[in-house]
Amino acid sequence: MPYVKRDNSGRIVAVSQLPGECDEAVAPEDADLRAYLDALGRHPGELSSTDQDFVRVLEDVVELLIERGVILFTDLPASAQQKMLLRQRLREHMATSLDLLGDD
Repeated sequence: MPYVKRDNSGRIVAVSQLPGECDEAVAPEDADLRAYLDALGRHPGELSSTDQDFVRVLEDVVELLIERGVILFTDLPASAQQKMLLRQRLREHMATSLDLLGDD
């Protein structure tokens, strides 16, 4: 839940995810909060909307580092290895299942 700080006229002047200097809790859909964020050109969902694309970028970077011998696949924690292998299998499956034209 976001926390806001208001000036003497009641306008929002700061926003935080944690209470502290911003001590008034407001709902994410609060009209004043939306107006404040719109004025800044920021929206709470913007960062999370890029997460999936960024994960793919990081995955590509890890694969490139492994390919160039900078790191070894086995240097990654076991949980990361499992996730990488699962994503590779899923992508391979999607690539073959989406082969609509087939081989000519």
